[in-house]
Amino acid sequence: MHDGQAAAVEIIENTWIPMPDGCRLAAKLWLPVDAADHPVPAVLEYIPYRKRDFRAVRDSGIHGFFARHGYAGVRVDLRGSGDSEGVLLDEYLPQELDDGVEVIRWIAAQPWCDGRVGMLGISWGGFNGLQIAALQPPELAAVISVCSSDDRYTDDVHYMGGCLLTDNLSWASVMLSYNACPPDPAVVGERWRELWFQRLRGSGLWLKHWLEHQRRDAFWRHASVCEDFAAIRCPVLAVSGWADGYCNTVFRLIRHLEVPRQGLVGPWGHKYPHMGGPGPSIDFLGECLRWWDRWLKGVDNGVDAEPMLRAWMQDSVSPISDDRPGHWVAEDDWPSKRIRTQPHALSPGRLEPAGGAAGAASPPLVIRSPLSVGMFAGKWCSYSESTDLPTDQRLEDGGSLCFDTAPLDEAVEILGQPVVELELAADRPQAMVAVRLSDISPEGTVTLITFGLLNLSHRGGHDRPEPVVPGQRYRVTVRLNHVAQRFPAGNRIRLAVSSSYWPLAWPSPVPATLTLHCEGCRLLLPVRPARATDAELRDLGEPRAAPAPPTTLLEPAHREWTVLFNLATNEASLRVIDNDGAWRLDDLELDLGYDVSECYRYCNDDYATLSGEVVNHRSFERGDWSVVVTTRTELTATPTHFCVHATVDAYEGGDRVFASTWNERVPRDNL
Repeated sequence: MHDGQAAAVEIIENTWIPMPDGCRLAAKLWLPVDAADHPVPAVLEYIPYRKRDFRAVRDSGIHGFFARHGYAGVRVDLRGSGDSEGVLLDEYLPQELDDGVEVIRWIAAQPWCDGRVGMLGISWGGFNGLQIAALQPPELAAVISVCSSDDRYTDDVHYMGGCLLTDNLSWASVMLSYNACPPDPAVVGERWRELWFQRLRGSGLWLKHWLEHQRRDAFWRHASVCEDFAAIRCPVLAVSGWADGYCNTVFRLIRHLEVPRQGLVGPWGHKYPHMGGPGPSIDFLGECLRWWDRWLKGVDNGVDAEPMLRAWMQDSVSPISDDRPGHWVAEDDWPSKRIRTQPHALSPGRLEPAGGAAGAASPPLVIRSPLSVGMFAGKWCSYSESTDLPTDQRLEDGGSLCFDTAPLDEAVEILGQPVVELELAADRPQAMVAVRLSDISPEGTVTLITFGLLNLSHRGGHDRPEPVVPGQRYRVTVRLNHVAQRFPAGNRIRLAVSSSYWPLAWPSPVPATLTLHCEGCRLLLPVRPARATDAELRDLGEPRAAPAPPTTLLEPAHREWTVLFNLATNEASLRVIDNDGAWRLDDLELDLGYDVSECYRYCNDDYATLSGEVVNHRSFERGDWSVVVTTRTELTATPTHFCVHATVDAYEGGDRVFASTWNERVPRDNL
């Protein structure tokens, strides 16, 4: 829904921000028309996703909205991305953060700015908003960080619980594609081809860098703000969604920061809350305005008197539904003293509320999961598409050890991080465990609520992996993603344990058998008593945004997730089509296209046959200017190495003008 207020806005399509080394960054500005005479605070979004084209429609809705409400909206392409000069070499490098400090300084010095700057961003922009805040530029007065992480190893697209996520491959392929795209000749002029080839030759294969750091070393500690929360000295609004991969960060930030802070977690995936599902979207840009008004303009609007945490308490729902019914709840502080830990003991097939002790002695339980467990798990970081959400978990539970409660006598609400303590042994030096928490309806359908992974070599810490001694019993803790969920009376709660979770995570080098000793196992649920005042919480409204620039649809988006089992060849595959289609930015007379396909496969349940492949295809066309970039990345593994094959092909006017190929082997490090 468009914002009803129509204050006049001046749009500056491109302006150059000089860096100390002479490199120029490209910025697009949305300014109140009288900002030159009446300077205003500015809101910066600083990301590599191309302000000129692929993010143009989204950016206009957001930053145009801010400008219509008395702020300068500023969108800057990172060095080496979009129309900015230079080469982008990796995520969150010191150069990026130093550039960000210079950008903020430049903004604050402009005649249309009153000297106060806020940073807004989702994902990459949420990360570097926190990271730049930790550098304490004096002009940065507040941050809104959406779907981001304070810990680049434990809660990012690369690793989870010390296990390699296949989103690491997917994301590396996305950035390989972005980094191969040219600047727009209409902005940078005749140098566009020179700048393009600098990127093609210089940006490198990021997937190899990330695979070379399989433990939490200095590479990941850099720019992880959890290393020193106290370095952040401006107010922070942290936002995420239960279907997003980054919800844990919100809870750590509001727990550990010492500045004014709030957390907002809805039912959404990896999108801004006014744009994404599942579940109801909100007037997120209006919430941003309240935050900016309080901390950039000093308006006493009551923001700092509101609860520290606001979260969407999800109701029970069918596993094939895109809906996320529920209601908003709030806690005044975090961790909340109102929430109590309810232990549940494990026994064969049963999950029993307990007084704190583990379960009674019972025969050990053994599991070696087929690789099919995980084929219906959905995406680690959902983009709120109906295709990438998990489906009925009965398709996964057959290859898992399952522990169920009796039908609940009364409803149970949880809010926080479920924890599972396991006493187990493995028959291999390298093994993993996946734990899922689900809601079972009276009809028997099973809906995934949350999950956690642990590489058993990382049981003593992600910075010091140590192989398992086969047959030796260990006590390990698996922390599941935070969640808010209401289990109604009559439903059951299920805990499922498996030894693999492909293709969400890459499995151990060879199949491993886990032996669970139930007397040493328990589930700890964060049970939240209902609160009458939740019904009085302020309404978060309906989505608003500024009008988007005119576009013409050339080819519709097309999205599919298909699981195939070929009974003739015993090959199983998950095939993903994630095509944005093609469209024209009418004002620029620029045609754009973006298609992605992914395939994850194995054969005969053989770990040696595992592979993941991602192909990205981007196109640009205006008049006689035509550029197409195709990238392909494939990841396979042996018991001792990860193997990467990647290609970049760039075409101008139908002729291939650049090609690059990588064939890399990276040793497995206790993974």
